[in-house]
Amino acid sequence: MVQTNKHDPIDAVITWVDGSDESHSVKRLHYMTQHQSVLHENAINPHRWVCSDEILYCLRSIENNAPWIRMIWIVVDDVTPDLSSLSPKLRSKISFTYHHEIFQSFEYVLPTFNSLAIETLLWRIEGLAERFIYFNDDVFLTAPLTPTDMFDDKKPVLRGQWVDYSDLQNDITMQNDPAKFNHYMQINAAQIIGFSAHHLFAAAHVAHPFLRSEMAGLFAKHPKHFSANIAHRFRELSQFLPQGLHNHACIVGGRAIFKNQSDHVHIYSGQGNENHGAEVSTMLKAITDTNNIKMLCINDLPQLEVLVPDIRRQLTQAISGLKHI
Repeated sequence: MVQTNKHDPIDAVITWVDGSDESHSVKRLHYMTQHQSVLHENAINPHRWVCSDEILYCLRSIENNAPWIRMIWIVVDDVTPDLSSLSPKLRSKISFTYHHEIFQSFEYVLPTFNSLAIETLLWRIEGLAERFIYFNDDVFLTAPLTPTDMFDDKKPVLRGQWVDYSDLQNDITMQNDPAKFNHYMQINAAQIIGFSAHHLFAAAHVAHPFLRSEMAGLFAKHPKHFSANIAHRFRELSQFLPQGLHNHACIVGGRAIFKNQSDHVHIYSGQGNENHGAEVSTMLKAITDTNNIKMLCINDLPQLEVLVPDIRRQLTQAISGLKHI
């Protein structure tokens, strides 16, 4: 384990893709049609690749609420997002890294359309800090964040809960449910480390703290699991969640801190409809009116925008770091 102290740098990593890019969509359709078995609905849902400018909100939220981040690495295929609307200061902290770079020596699995495969190798970014925070581009910081919110020295601060997922293991109906797909990824990750589905730590939908050396050590210890995880061009039920693997390894090694406070909100796909209007309004009010909620995940921004037409204005306010409380 690499030695760190509280003054060592912390980087951010964001994965991004523009599913509407013609070359990407043509390749994706080609490999979908060539796939030898039926793909899981969670693997091929078009919203997985939709670009609705979430990354711009994500980046501005980091600039406003975590200015101490040293570098922001954006992991892309070939196409890069237009960042011209961002401040020069923020753009100076951003560097692009490409799939072929982190998949070096494993180019045979490319192209990939699988976020789980990409997340498995984020730690291979050249120049990445030992401590880094992984963001999906639909995760935003909505209040000032400190380094100790994410790391206690070299111990990652984990957000989530202990769960019993044992009833899911042999349930065919649940295996086909796209909303439960992430549960199986968490089970698979925990089992590699020695946890059972009866008792595992399920990571929340937040920004995730990682130790680069922890992932490198796991890669060396479990090469077959890593090779299998990156081999799927589209998500498969046999895969593990890299965050879950990292978290359980840290837990076993006594290198994890648990965050008890509920400082994050997740608006998932399907919640952005009229049946959840009051619930979503309460969530958004808590975010925009206080500094208690530090992270927000919106899985389907276009869907939520139908329910809350001014969500982009509210999101801009939420990430601004200028709330009046």
